[in-house]
Amino acid sequence: MQLTVIGTGYLGAVHAACMAEVGHEVLGVDTDAGKIEALAAGRAPFFEPGLPELLTRNTKAGRLRFTTSLAEAANFADLHFVCVGTPQRPDSLAADLRHVEAVADGLAPLLTRDTLLVGKSTVPVGTARALSRRIAARLRPGVEAQVAWNPEFLREGYAVKDTLCPDRLVVGVTTPHADQVLRTVYMSMLRVGVPYISTDPATAELVKVAANSFLATKISFINAMAEVCDASGADVVTLADALGHDARIGRRFLSAGLGFGGGCLPKDIRAFLARAEELQVGEAVSFLRQVDRVNDRQRRRTVELTRHLVGGTFAGQRVAVLGATFKPDSDDVRDSPALAVTAEIHAQGADVRVHDPKGLDNARAALPGPAYCTDVAEACRDADVVLHLTEWRQYRDLDPTLLAQVVRTPRVLDARNALDRGAWHAAGWHVRALGRPAHVPQPGHSDVVRLTIPQAFGVASTAPTAGDPLSGVPK
Repeated sequence: MQLTVIGTGYLGAVHAACMAEVGHEVLGVDTDAGKIEALAAGRAPFFEPGLPELLTRNTKAGRLRFTTSLAEAANFADLHFVCVGTPQRPDSLAADLRHVEAVADGLAPLLTRDTLLVGKSTVPVGTARALSRRIAARLRPGVEAQVAWNPEFLREGYAVKDTLCPDRLVVGVTTPHADQVLRTVYMSMLRVGVPYISTDPATAELVKVAANSFLATKISFINAMAEVCDASGADVVTLADALGHDARIGRRFLSAGLGFGGGCLPKDIRAFLARAEELQVGEAVSFLRQVDRVNDRQRRRTVELTRHLVGGTFAGQRVAVLGATFKPDSDDVRDSPALAVTAEIHAQGADVRVHDPKGLDNARAALPGPAYCTDVAEACRDADVVLHLTEWRQYRDLDPTLLAQVVRTPRVLDARNALDRGAWHAAGWHVRALGRPAHVPQPGHSDVVRLTIPQAFGVASTAPTAGDPLSGVPK
């Protein structure tokens, strides 16, 4: 088939390359001429494993081209995927739909044949219906355009795999014709048994935001349990393992740590809250406000614990930060918990040095203050504490014995609960983690110790007062 992908950011570039990979003729469209030039040359404007190879192979084969012209797109195909961004509005929790609306406004007057417009962006429920009316008002006489919704379920770092081998395909359509067109688009996946769910556009729109809201809730739940574990001396990792054996719960996304970030989960749950209020059902999803608060609190707890590890003040302290991106296998620092913690610690006077395998350029642009290092040893040299904030594989594989020879004081805060505590402790490190006891048990000994919250953070203090769970920790 011939199709276009309008918007070649993270979602659009991956979708365009993957649609070409399964055999379609694809035209990618974007207003950013520099991005178009890079993609046409086979260069991805962001880090995503496997994407450069797909771009190179399919541009050379002639199945994939790029342009800045909507008119060329209108002439090229009668099927258009809309993959533009829907960020949070600066003045509210709601999603900013300006880019989606701009595509509709720009493309509709150019159409000369009946067309199917398929949204893939994450949008508030009801967007497809509103977009249909908007497009109909701008079409030439005699031309019809249908709007369908086909949400994406990509994980950064696995986006190519998730597009070519999805765990499900969801399409929201209003006619059998639209459903048949999308079945044809995804025929290679349907042949190997990928589940295909055909529904109405509103349900399809809700599937994406509901999925993200559920994942965010699961992450914040275990992080809330980490706070309880810090107060009681329990171990959140063992707790999560035990919960995960329950088939109704499962272990995935049940890892306590610094919390979620990136360009999807935080803004999507906020937009869902805003849309529910518009629909006068805000009370039904009000729990998502607490999900968001718990997630933000993990960042503050990490800063608090780090400050107490270095004696109560960051003045004169050197802090090594391992990880700047919001997750591994990505260069994305949008709403990165790691970068938020880094910014606060730097603002409080620490000498901060940051390492990240792929995200240094983006981190430096977003937060110019700290020093950025291309080598782990350089970042950790003479450090008073090392923070593990993004669970890149190479950090898990570090030799703690060798690293101990580089730092000033062998203290590490594992904010992702991903390091081998026993190995680091054996190498002479003082190891801390959110939701885990301060000591590292010997074989055959219990890993549970009863601590007050201040003791769990390594300081002596009075018991915390009601309200803020960190209120008993001296500032």
